[in-house]
Amino acid sequence: MSLTIEERLASKNVVFLSYGFRPFFLASALWAIIALALWMVVLKTGTALPSRFDPLAWHIHEMFFGFVMAAIAGFLLTAIPNWTGRQPVSGALLGLLAFVWLWGRVVCLISIWLPPWLSITTDLAFPILLASVVAREIIAANSRRNMMMIAPVAVLGVANLLMHLEAIGIDISEGLGWRLALSAILVLVSVIGGRIIPNFTRNWLSARQVERLQAVHGPVDRVALGVLHAGLFGWAFLPTIWPVGIILVLGSMLNLWRLLRWHGVQTTAEPLLSILHIGYGWLCLGAGLLGVSVLSPAVPPSAGIHTLTVGAIGTMILAVMTRVTRGHTGGVLSADRTTVALYLCVFGAAILRVTATFFAELLMTFLVAAAALWIAAFLLFIVRYGAMLCLSNKHMRD
Repeated sequence: MSLTIEERLASKNVVFLSYGFRPFFLASALWAIIALALWMVVLKTGTALPSRFDPLAWHIHEMFFGFVMAAIAGFLLTAIPNWTGRQPVSGALLGLLAFVWLWGRVVCLISIWLPPWLSITTDLAFPILLASVVAREIIAANSRRNMMMIAPVAVLGVANLLMHLEAIGIDISEGLGWRLALSAILVLVSVIGGRIIPNFTRNWLSARQVERLQAVHGPVDRVALGVLHAGLFGWAFLPTIWPVGIILVLGSMLNLWRLLRWHGVQTTAEPLLSILHIGYGWLCLGAGLLGVSVLSPAVPPSAGIHTLTVGAIGTMILAVMTRVTRGHTGGVLSADRTTVALYLCVFGAAILRVTATFFAELLMTFLVAAAALWIAAFLLFIVRYGAMLCLSNKHMRD
């Protein structure tokens, strides 16, 4: 009897394609380094990229639809089997997903040499395929609680299309695509963070027989998420309207209250756990700064935007990638020195990038320093976790 492609891959012990986190976490880390390094070269030298996107638009696009989308894919494809009880997406299908993501990066970089329709359809293939796979897995398991996870991925596909249309001169509200993308990503961060952070914290505290555990999910969480999401999507479409600023500030305060209910201060002994609380804290701060920037010219919008991107998204991605990689490769769920070092690097990168928005005369100095720390963070991730992602568990030692 002939074997399927998946069975042949399994028989050859192709561990790299056995679980979504393996190829996509590695791809996310590599692209975080490559895309930012290219962006800094463009800034310092004025070199033009062969992309239909202007340099700033390419930087934004590749951070969201290259770096972040790979991390989202890795997390969802790894978490869905736990949510649904189904087998993980692996083998040929996982390899196809990874290839489509990679080809999209190449095409966006050289899109000026290609017909617009070809670069657009090639790049959109990944979010469409990912959304289809996520929907198939969740619907097949009739996992109603997780149906909501399909929507942000679909919105990211729409946001990607809007950025491409704007790049080729279609009359689109300026910046709508990337603002919509940022909002959808932050919705995922807030929803998934609200699942994993209190759960991991409760388990960790219970194991140490801590009597006062965090509050269970309830009305506070639902209201906090509803207000925050309304503010984010309101800002995506109406970024200068003052009521949006008020909603964002209110959402920030409610989510800070939500975060404090998880008792993160009790987890400082374990950086692998406390970094998740720090990442969510960046989200609360960023939403507040973004809201204030709508209400007052004293705070530049980029302060809130980079608090949310470098701070919240960068920190949460590294926090999740380190924990998931350890958990799924038999590693100890505790941060070693290298892991702590990469957390410190991304934290420093966020501090410097946000500070740069307030000191125009030192902007380039701060940008270079922030970029160096960002690259160091993801390089340390590859050095420490690359082998875990590529090798089978039996070949690994923590």
